[in-house]
Amino acid sequence: MGGIPLVVAVEADDRLGEVARMAVDELRSGRLVAIPTETVYGLAADPQVEGAVERLFAAKQRDRRKPVAWFVASVSEIARLGAEVTPLLEKLAEKFWPGPLTVVVRYGAETRGFRIPAHRVPLEILKVKEGPLAVTSANRSGEPPARSPAEVIAAVGEHVSLVITDPPQCGSAPSTVVDISGGDVRILREGAIARPRILEAVGEAG
Repeated sequence: MGGIPLVVAVEADDRLGEVARMAVDELRSGRLVAIPTETVYGLAADPQVEGAVERLFAAKQRDRRKPVAWFVASVSEIARLGAEVTPLLEKLAEKFWPGPLTVVVRYGAETRGFRIPAHRVPLEILKVKEGPLAVTSANRSGEPPARSPAEVIAAVGEHVSLVITDPPQCGSAPSTVVDISGGDVRILREGAIARPRILEAVGEAG
């Protein structure tokens, strides 16, 4: 892309739908959009548009062997996409979604991380788009996550067509990531949800 991205503020509830439609137009054109979440700023692409996720990897300079998680609107959408929905996933979803938990499940012969975010901007985009978003933190791999529009632009601005702002700033910790693809819970990254809360939920699930 190479230019300076457009920065758009939500400001009021009645502007949320308009901003979400603007984002979906960009995403469906294969471009990248920076979105606020309840954790850190996300860099979003449409995984159903050819080449969009590749642009996401290029912007982050990310190892292509590390899959990008998908934001979805519901657990039923995960099933519709062909991923495995188990009682353990349903229990974790009931406890922590919408919220800062990414859950890795079986997805055909591979695995995929899914999350239902708690922030109104990605939720509205998911509603308008009626499909998943491939989302990763808006920074180059190995660098600190971006928590403000200025940090997004400094890190990946040349690759992004639109930056959405919706004060207050994003949270201070990334999502917690758990892998349940093997039938039990492995905590891959402890983030906004502490390990004891995950283990407590798993104990209740068992």
